[in-house]
Order: sequence, then C-alpha cells, then structure tokens
Amino acid sequence: MVATLIPPIEMDVIYERPTALSPVHTHYCPGCTHGIAHRLLAECLDELGLREQTVLIAPVGCSVFIYNYFEVDSCVAPHGRAPAVATGVKRVLPDRIVVTYQGDGDLVSIGAGEVLHAAARGERITTVFINNAVYGMTGGQMAPTTLPGQKTTSSPAGRDIRMTGNPIRMSEVIAQLGGAVYVVRRSLHDVANIRKAKKAILTALKVQMAGLGFSLVELLSTCPTNWGMSPPEAMEWVERHMVPVFPLGDFKVTDAVKDL
Repeated sequence: MVATLIPPIEMDVIYERPTALSPVHTHYCPGCTHGIAHRLLAECLDELGLREQTVLIAPVGCSVFIYNYFEVDSCVAPHGRAPAVATGVKRVLPDRIVVTYQGDGDLVSIGAGEVLHAAARGERITTVFINNAVYGMTGGQMAPTTLPGQKTTSSPAGRDIRMTGNPIRMSEVIAQLGGAVYVVRRSLHDVANIRKAKKAILTALKVQMAGLGFSLVELLSTCPTNWGMSPPEAMEWVERHMVPVFPLGDFKVTDAVKDL
C-alpha cells in the first residue's frame, strides 16, 4: 500500500491576539470576564491605531496589574483616584488617549467623588467601568453595587437595603452631569452583548479622539469565585439577576457623538 501525502491546507487567520495585548498569562480567576474586557479594549486600540499614543491608568482592585497585560504606556493610581491621575495626564499630554479601567469598589465607593467631578468637568478621558457587584480582590465583600438580598462575605444573610441602602447605578448618575457626553451600560454575559460592548468601547475612544468630553462604558461582569458559582452559572446569573437591577442601554449620547 502506497502512502499518499496530503498537502497542507492553507487557512486564513481570523482570530489572533491583538498587538495591544501582551502575550502573558493573567492572574484572574477562571471564568472572570476581566479577560474579555481586556481583549475588547485591546482590539479597539488596535483598530483605531491608538496603541502608541494611549496611556492606561490602572486602579486598585482585581485589575491592579493591568499594566502587565497591555502593550501601552501606563501608571497605577491610588485607590479610587484613577480619574484624577487621568485628568493630570490628559492636561499635560493632551495628544494622548487616556483610559481609566476601574472596578465597582474603586469607582463607585472610594472613588465616587473623583469620577463624578471628572465627568462634571468634562475631562476628555475614557473610563471603562467593570461592575461585578462585589469587592473581588479583597474577598467578596459587599460593594455599593451589590444587589438587594445578595449574599457576600460581609452580608452573609443577604444585602438588607434598610441598613445599607440600594445599589448605586453609576451610569444613570453620571449621565446627569453636563460634562459627560457618552454614558452607556453593556454586559459581557454572552456573545451578542460582548459585540455590543466592543462597539461601545470603540465609540467612547472616538469621543476622546474628537475631544468631545467625558465618556464612560459600564460593563456588567462576573465574579464566579466570590459568587460561589461555576463560570456558566455566573454568566446566567448576570442575565437573570444583574441586568434587571442594572438595565442595559444608552444613558447619554449627545448629538455630537451621534455624528461620529
């Protein structure tokens, strides 16, 4: 029997690592959607040709080591102060694209004042806000975004809104401020919503390129480890429980943004 050599099949590469994303392993837990958010941001930077002029501001939280994962200039801000650091960078280097990447503890709790005033001033920066309803890095304690009745390490019986108040819907709050020009909420729990999230990040970066004002993209994210769930269960939990409390949509899109 004569062996027949099968010629190699030439295939087009349609999915590869963005150049803005470093070829390293991340420290995130299995099933955490920080990785998806990182990839989306990196793809957007590549597609807009912004990698060489971007400055990424890392927060304190699960994404504190984000500077290891992107091939862009970056710096770390004190807890909650990423918008203040970004303001300084943007005012000194106005030709740079400055992006803050923050979790709900960093942005909605200790950093609430910083992001609100940055938005009110209309600082020409872009904020990517990861909302997973808990303090992820420090052990899963209750956050300002924790859902009513949600169990955490510091609310083992479930969040009691009579004692701790309601979740803060930060996108809705920031949308009321005059300097904010693009404020939207998306989710990372399935493919269709991931695609919508990427479009939102692209638009937010274009807003900054056009010098229009402050932009924020909130992304509903998972935390399987602290939620005590498998990754598939966590994705379903986002859809069933987080989306009703944090409805997806556009909360402020000015006319100038619509013309981009």
